[in-house]
Amino acid sequence: MSFNRRQLLQNAAAGFAIPALSQLLYSQSATATPSGPTQTPKIKRVIFLFMYGGPSSIDTFDYKPQLQKDHGKPLPFDKPRIQFRPTKNLFASPWEFRQFGESGTWASELFPYVSQHVDKMTFVHSLHGSNAAHGGALLKIHTGSDTFVRPSMGAWISYGLGSENSNLPAFVTIDPTLNHGGVQNFGASFLPAQHQGVRVFGKVPTINDLDPSSTRSLQSGKLDLLRELNQHQFSGLGANGVLDARIRSFELAFSMQREAPEALDLEAESKATHQLYGTGDKQTAAFGRQCLLARRLTERGVRFIQCTHREGESITWDDHSNLIKHHPKLATAVDKPIAGLLADLHARGLLDETLVMWGGEFGRTPTAEGNDGRDHNPHGFTWWLAGGGLKPGFHFGETDDYGYYAVKDRVHIHDLHATLLHLMGIDHQRLTYRYNGRDFRLTDVQGRVVHEILS
Repeated sequence: MSFNRRQLLQNAAAGFAIPALSQLLYSQSATATPSGPTQTPKIKRVIFLFMYGGPSSIDTFDYKPQLQKDHGKPLPFDKPRIQFRPTKNLFASPWEFRQFGESGTWASELFPYVSQHVDKMTFVHSLHGSNAAHGGALLKIHTGSDTFVRPSMGAWISYGLGSENSNLPAFVTIDPTLNHGGVQNFGASFLPAQHQGVRVFGKVPTINDLDPSSTRSLQSGKLDLLRELNQHQFSGLGANGVLDARIRSFELAFSMQREAPEALDLEAESKATHQLYGTGDKQTAAFGRQCLLARRLTERGVRFIQCTHREGESITWDDHSNLIKHHPKLATAVDKPIAGLLADLHARGLLDETLVMWGGEFGRTPTAEGNDGRDHNPHGFTWWLAGGGLKPGFHFGETDDYGYYAVKDRVHIHDLHATLLHLMGIDHQRLTYRYNGRDFRLTDVQGRVVHEILS
């Protein structure tokens, strides 16, 4: 009987459970992964804390005293030509700001725990993008393109550097939203499929519940048969790159059975550690588990880990109304977990080799939407970064007096991506993949490394 690989996967997938071929089949077969860093890396891994919906920079880490003074007045310059929704007059932040740390960083009362770590952080106040809609903005942040299907930044890093741990993926995304770009935000697009993000959930007890009927000896026998069939097929037709990539994804899934249950077992952590992350408190438990899981994966060599925060799909940082009600709830949910993560990484000596990034797909307008809301603002917003290779307690770039437009030392999303890759030892102009007759890269044909924030 003659099998082709597609038929084999379609007809036997259920019976083969999670096939593992990495140690059995074609270990020398071609992969498109480059050999590694092209320059000395400053960091080994990235934890991306993504605040889905777009937190308000002017209510968190971009203090605007002029906005406080001019509350209720018209904006004294033109609003963007394209707005997501119409807004009214200036709306002062409802929360007090004060200075923290030796750096004297201004931070909102919304983040009492995170504010204690501002001297570890580098603030970029002049980030700007090109899309005022969530879908396009999420894709721009995650893939560098808001118009075409492109690989996500985690997939690019996996492709460029490979994995530090053969039993765990290079790229893990925890509780990602499936709205506004969906799987494209952690997908591999035209890169080999093994570089896409592996999706796990903050509630992970079922990860240890393996199928008892699928014993290791039974799987081994199935794999032996699968190896023979593939060797026969390859001898006749040669390798198929798409299916090879898919099989490599299955290989990884099998390998994860050996190490993932231990890596995802949060019960192995001490009571003090759980208190540090707030996993026992109803308000902070969900994101606390994400951050604790991110630290455990970082320790085990996962290169890119994303934690996505939202309070259910209906309550995100997208506060077109009820800003005063929702932003405190959202900030409380992440404040202690993020501070715990920073403190834990620092205490374990991991922060110097890890980049922690915090931010959303855009900021919010300084003008009011309705009585108690802010519209989308991709024209000037703040992210903070912490970890190796950066100037700690440093502020770069500025928005105008009201926080609407980035006006000084502007940093485009392509620049952010270029800087991220640079910290990992990758030249963003050399990390390319040829597809449909063209060389593609995360930064497209743009992007500069923001050397000013580097130590």
